[in-house]
Amino acid sequence: MPNLFRLLAPKPRTIARDMVAIVLPDGRRVDVERVRHPRARRLKLSVDERGARLTLPVRASLIAGERFLHQHRDWLSAQLDHHATGAITPLTRGETDSLPLRGAELPLRWNEGRFNRLVDDQPGMLFSTSARASDATLRRTLRDYYEAQARSDIARWLPKYMPSLPRPPSRIVLKRMSSQWGSLSPDGVMALDLSLVLARPSAFEYVLVHELCHLLRADHSPAFWREVETRFPAWRDERSYFHAEGRRLKGALRGLLNP
Repeated sequence: MPNLFRLLAPKPRTIARDMVAIVLPDGRRVDVERVRHPRARRLKLSVDERGARLTLPVRASLIAGERFLHQHRDWLSAQLDHHATGAITPLTRGETDSLPLRGAELPLRWNEGRFNRLVDDQPGMLFSTSARASDATLRRTLRDYYEAQARSDIARWLPKYMPSLPRPPSRIVLKRMSSQWGSLSPDGVMALDLSLVLARPSAFEYVLVHELCHLLRADHSPAFWREVETRFPAWRDERSYFHAEGRRLKGALRGLLNP
């Protein structure tokens, strides 16, 4: 029989967010995003390329959250230092001298031109910009370049796998994803994380194969993984690569494209 209290209890569906400041042991003052989440079951402190986050269950008090945060100041300081080590500064005209692409760091040259464009310039890239181009325009140009490179890779790999699949994806969308690397919707639209183009090519190809196999199996059952194994036997190596490098890749793209 259903628990009547659970059925009658209000179920908050909104996520409340604000910021709380804390002084770390070394004297640094940092802002921590405080999130009250309806699905949270315990207090949780996390750090990623976006900064620090304190997650609270709906019934947890703010005082309990601040006490928890204070108790974990040493851990928070160490994690922030770790993420700062691999941080990438935003794209800066004339100053950014390299860009990540396909698992490598490629040299970047700048010159002035009538149009804003980023092109291959072996062994690196050439960024031509007009004198009046805004920072936002430069970031859009970089994003467009990365998307064009990603689509070029997908177009090269896709024909190899299509003969064994029931149908192609209805559309492929490249976007920035906070945690996932890819997804496939019921109508066949495949979404891939744009930061995949910064990864080594074999890792990007694995994610593509993974999502293509969802055209055969919508779950992650043993049968699904057999389909992946048949098409990409080294998938375990690429999954380990993402466990080790995933946050750095997402952080690199965020650092370059965020204002």
